[in-house]
Amino acid sequence: MMTEFDKQRMALSTGVELDVFTAGNPANPPVIFLHGFPESHRTWRHQMRALAAAGYYCIAPDQRGFAGSSKPTEISDYAPDKPVADLFALADALELPEFTLAAHDWGGAIAWMAALKRPDRISRLMMCNSAHPLIFQRTLYDDMAQREASQYMNVFKGDRIDRSIAEKGLAWFYDHSFMRHLTPEQMDEDDRAAYLAEWATDDAIYSMLKWYKATNMVVPPMEGDVERPAFLDKPFPIIEIPTLVLWGMEDPALLPCQLDGLDQLVSDLAIVKVDAGHFVTWEAPEAVNAAMLNWLGNIPASES
Repeated sequence: MMTEFDKQRMALSTGVELDVFTAGNPANPPVIFLHGFPESHRTWRHQMRALAAAGYYCIAPDQRGFAGSSKPTEISDYAPDKPVADLFALADALELPEFTLAAHDWGGAIAWMAALKRPDRISRLMMCNSAHPLIFQRTLYDDMAQREASQYMNVFKGDRIDRSIAEKGLAWFYDHSFMRHLTPEQMDEDDRAAYLAEWATDDAIYSMLKWYKATNMVVPPMEGDVERPAFLDKPFPIIEIPTLVLWGMEDPALLPCQLDGLDQLVSDLAIVKVDAGHFVTWEAPEAVNAAMLNWLGNIPASES
């Protein structure tokens, strides 16, 4: 079993440079993995090992603003269309006309948008606790539990969190955000040191937070009258790409209501519910690996 991935620095046509980690034979079918906040390519270490061993070429960039990748200065540089453009620029640089796309959290926001914009480039989607944009925005208005669970986004969109981190340090943020979802057994001291180092690289933690500051997703306040946008009930494009959705059902940030009505927006959909929380690829790696390989049509190496 491999313990490390190949790393290369790639300058993209979008003007950023990304650290890109790969596993497997480049001649094999490609899978691009997009991580979310506050992580990096390390989100996918278990899945990359399993899929590479099963005959796939696995590619996981540290997205713009994260770890050692480029950190543009403007908030507008982190609007979702920018990392979507990075994704296709990366595929172009690797000469991949088509690929399977796997995503988690914020990476999923990019993946859903990419699938809507360029379905010709994406052969299959594998989404891990990644909310569909229409369902997410709709539930932020209609589901009070989801609205409450997402209030942290308004904190991250403001400047108060930046000041708190500057005052209290990265270790405080790690302990009071990330580790609210994970146990020390799931995220050991080596993992902790690795993430703190990534967040400290050129003040990456502040660039990472710009993903929240740049989003146009609206999280209404818990109190007061809220006008519901009419577009939430208008027709929305259907994704016809074969899609696997893996969902940690104990996710406190993205509740199971994100699955309601998803079959009306994705025509070829498989849903696998996992006994885990938000960081499902960490919390239940064996279940995630098995579900991915089964859906892709492979037998896990340990069972072959």
